[in-house]
Amino acid sequence: MLVRYCAIIFGCLALGELFIFLTKIQFPSSIIGMFFLTFFLQMGWIKLHWVKAISDLLLANLGLFFVPPGVAILVHFDLIAANFWSIAVTVIITTIIVIVVTGHSYQFLRKKIKK
Repeated sequence: MLVRYCAIIFGCLALGELFIFLTKIQFPSSIIGMFFLTFFLQMGWIKLHWVKAISDLLLANLGLFFVPPGVAILVHFDLIAANFWSIAVTVIITTIIVIVVTGHSYQFLRKKIKK
């Protein structure tokens, strides 16, 4: 059963890869695959209980997916150290932008809902 559930997830990922290949747009295929999965769930073509077990398993082991990027950071530590200030400033500025945009979006939507 778990193989069938996994096939559904990877099928949506493959559709995302195919979409990117055919359209030649610069966008992560995994995100497109998640859009496909969400669309199929909303349309009722895929039932939630079909993918819930594998989704719970993947979420429970989510930390393992951060190990390869962490190792890659250590491998390229000299490059990161050479560009530390530009990286730090970028992280700080983009964090502030995300906080401000999120706050304004929340306030806008809250006012709209109250009306």
